[in-house]
Amino acid sequence: MNTSLFLGIDISKEWIDAYLFPTDQKWHVERTPQDIAAWISSLPSGITLAVMEATGRFEILVAALLVEKGIPTSIINPRQIHNFASALGTQAKTDELDARMIAQFAAAIKPVPRQLPSDQEAELKELVTRRRQLVETATAEKNRLCTTSNKRVRKSVESHLRWLARQIGDIEDQITALIKSSPVWCAKQHILTSTCGVGNVTAFTLLAELPELGKLDRRKIASLSGLAPFTHASGKWRGKSFIQGGREPIRRALFMASQCAIRYNPVIAGFYQNLINRGKPHRVAHTACMRKLLTILNARIRDSFYVNSQSLFA
Repeated sequence: MNTSLFLGIDISKEWIDAYLFPTDQKWHVERTPQDIAAWISSLPSGITLAVMEATGRFEILVAALLVEKGIPTSIINPRQIHNFASALGTQAKTDELDARMIAQFAAAIKPVPRQLPSDQEAELKELVTRRRQLVETATAEKNRLCTTSNKRVRKSVESHLRWLARQIGDIEDQITALIKSSPVWCAKQHILTSTCGVGNVTAFTLLAELPELGKLDRRKIASLSGLAPFTHASGKWRGKSFIQGGREPIRRALFMASQCAIRYNPVIAGFYQNLINRGKPHRVAHTACMRKLLTILNARIRDSFYVNSQSLFA
């Protein structure tokens, strides 16, 4: 009988620990491109699936080399491994044990391998992430400026704010140029920004953080974005539904877009007012509008791009 092989990989800043289930093979590899490439080339053939946690981009090189070798690879949320270990009653935690746990998770759950982003997609996501970091820093500096009375400190903060504004502008120019270099992204951006309430920032955030837009149904796309309500009920007890998880940058972008849409988009405005008239709290109604706006954008991308893509370039 052929035995399925599952490779669990734990990645840290300095090292990689790996475990092959069920053969009990272990590796401890220094996290350099040369050592990683040599290790992957030495892996046994016939590995069914390699699984690793998302670790803040440390995993990208490893995943790319595994895919290049033809090994199906899945990058998963670390919370899934934590919950899996808790379910098994595992208390100890080391890099070696983490690799073993990831391999056991792969064998038990068999997560679906995901296609890795292209170099262009990865570049867009990094630029959008960098812009978000700069905006957050600028917001923090503006808050400090409001509470600072010392002239020298104010001058320092104001100087930093001017530098941040130039950096944000430069990053936005790079994002715009990158999107213009791709006819696909240009077409999608046009579809997104033609929806009342959606501006350029929301559009390129969706392009970078939600490449699945238009490819999934409304329930899956809402769940992926962290906007799908989860019901809590047991017996006769009915708890409140709530959202959790998903991709936070998407929710942030849709939060601002939906605020504008509630005021100026007739469809979203009517939907919001109907919920308020039914006694829904403002936060619940606003979240529902975010989900409604995402559903509209998903359908427009699906219908205008994937169903009838030739018309966009005619």
